[in-house]
Amino acid sequence: MALLVGIDLGTQSTKAVVCDERLAVLGAGRVAYAPSFPRPGWAEQDPRLWLDALAPAIEDALAAAGRAPSDVAALAVTGQLDGMIAVDAAGAALGPCLPWLDRRATAELPALDPDRFLTTTGQVADASHLAAKARWWDRTHRVIRAAAFHQPVSFVVEQLAGERVLDPSLASTTMLWDLDAGIWSPELCAAFELEPARLPSVAPAASAAGALTARGAALTGLPAGVVVAVGTGDDFAAPLGAGVGPGELACVLGTAEVVGARAVAAVRDRGRLVETHAYPAGGFFVENPGWLAGGALAWLGALVHLDAAAVDAAAASAPPGAGGVAFLPALGGAMTPAWDPDARGAFVGLTPAHGAPHLCRAVYEACAYAMRDVAERIAALGIPMTSLRLLGGGARSRTWAAIRADTLGLPAALPADVDTAPVGAAMCAAVAAGIHADLRAAAAALPGPAETIVPDPAQRALHDAGHARYRALAALLAGDPGSRGTRHV
Repeated sequence: MALLVGIDLGTQSTKAVVCDERLAVLGAGRVAYAPSFPRPGWAEQDPRLWLDALAPAIEDALAAAGRAPSDVAALAVTGQLDGMIAVDAAGAALGPCLPWLDRRATAELPALDPDRFLTTTGQVADASHLAAKARWWDRTHRVIRAAAFHQPVSFVVEQLAGERVLDPSLASTTMLWDLDAGIWSPELCAAFELEPARLPSVAPAASAAGALTARGAALTGLPAGVVVAVGTGDDFAAPLGAGVGPGELACVLGTAEVVGARAVAAVRDRGRLVETHAYPAGGFFVENPGWLAGGALAWLGALVHLDAAAVDAAAASAPPGAGGVAFLPALGGAMTPAWDPDARGAFVGLTPAHGAPHLCRAVYEACAYAMRDVAERIAALGIPMTSLRLLGGGARSRTWAAIRADTLGLPAALPADVDTAPVGAAMCAAVAAGIHADLRAAAAALPGPAETIVPDPAQRALHDAGHARYRALAALLAGDPGSRGTRHV
């Protein structure tokens, strides 16, 4: 039986899974690393970290599966959205990736009609997206002209298969994609001073980008000639790999928390809290691309000297409401209740009686309240939701899952394997290799949820009050909306 490899380029690690043709995970591997933060509002990551992680992650996954590299028929890559890598004509990186956390390019948002921009792209104009970062690169690196600009997934695909290509879902996160026409927008490319020739070509996520070149074979430890799919972003691969369907709210609890739902129509949010992107399996994905959630817990754990398991135990030991401590989840800028790149995280309500458990519980609850903001906006756009699907590493916490179920008053379904993004990548590989006819057929092979947590109605009033307190804190710390906040083109 042919094997499939799915690779997920995360902010804090690269993960690889080896799947069989039924998309059962036979083995997994992981290599950790971290972004750097040279100054407030800036973030960077060396693309070599991803390339150096490929072979050991795949090797560990194959070893866990008890299989050989020669058994692999195809691979695909998923990974973090909104990163920007400037490359030369040969595809080599000219500098660090500016990942989704980076907002140095706020001044590069051109003055265009905001309603026309939203109608064209379905996006919120924000410096986290590729177009602003690419314009920043061109204006600050006039001596070193970039031949092209990549997102992390398309950068690695070019390194592996020699083809400069990405899928429509990733294209629709750049602020340059015409969502209805399905092309790079000439108007927006001109506004950001980016020639379309400096952007990757666009092809379906589950199509073949090419095959592993000699360089790709050296980077992965797999034989040359293995099929490489175009792949997609992790915001889309995670719900894809979990088989999320209509009526389910997907909440991916990784370094960032991504909250979204599938939609038939390309709705536009005039309130600019959620964006609409193409979805690899058809239709659209309406989402807020996320705030530091798992990343906030990692940050807090480092401050109070607790590992992830100890942070979870501490949060579970604290009372609901965190003893009056509240947190604003804006360590990388706010994404709810409104997008505000200048916002900063905060704890309030502290007394000498509070300790690490109250801080941990406050972060858990604040992220759940931010999720509720997004869920309510998606519902207001006419997209139904009857259940919550929790994915990503944070979904391992039953405490966090219960808080979320109680906050929304919806059952929270948990998969057996919470890391579904690399499985979504493996699905793309399976279709590219001809093992499955399309992504819908591949999704039919996936297992259903392993467990469902039912909300406790007795907790709803407490979380209603907590959500109101969180919203008041966000409003208090937002300051004068006329002098700061997200700029809309």
